[in-house]
Amino acid sequence: MLTATPRAPACNWHVVVPVKDTRHGKSRLAPAGALRTRLSRALADDTLSAVVAAVGAARTWLVTADTGLSEHWTDVGVHVVPDPGRGLNAAIRAGLAQLPEGPARAVLLGDLPCLTPDDLAAALGTGGCAGEWFVPDEEGSGTVLRGGRVIVPEFGAHSAAAHAGQGAARLELDLPRLRHDVDDPQSLAAAVRLGLGPATRVALGLAVPPGPDHRATSTG
Repeated sequence: MLTATPRAPACNWHVVVPVKDTRHGKSRLAPAGALRTRLSRALADDTLSAVVAAVGAARTWLVTADTGLSEHWTDVGVHVVPDPGRGLNAAIRAGLAQLPEGPARAVLLGDLPCLTPDDLAAALGTGGCAGEWFVPDEEGSGTVLRGGRVIVPEFGAHSAAAHAGQGAARLELDLPRLRHDVDDPQSLAAAVRLGLGPATRVALGLAVPPGPDHRATSTG
């Protein structure tokens, strides 16, 4: 497994983060209701906070139909693209279509509550902007991060194989916080052990450690 060294992204990355309306997302995580909505929102907030801290709000693109999420992150300076409502890959394509020409682009899942800015920066720096690449999830069959200048999103079941089939390089990075997405109670419990971001800790009623939050929400 490759070890990624934390570094500042050097390729002027623009990162697209798709997030399903939190009222309807994460159906395997908890029964429908306030708790599931609160958890879904928290997962997204922790992910987006890490992205903003890593690349800046002006280079972060949120694709969602969630009004509350949109309003909050617009105030932070993040670009918000309406979700066309045709599934995950259609949402990603809508986000990619809004990016300016030239800068390197990446797509990151929106349910990575353990993610840190250093880990994202390390992955972007390791992948680089000269080719096409992706980082699989910890199980190996999914994709958490896809980078390059030409991205045809194939997120979903067996997405790692689909992205590899496009010729994208598979990066087996030793970055468990990046590679751990949350979909169900088991993966949430594992995320608690790995170390959650503050929003998800609050949603679960867990204490937030004192001190500054590394996922600063500056406009960058």
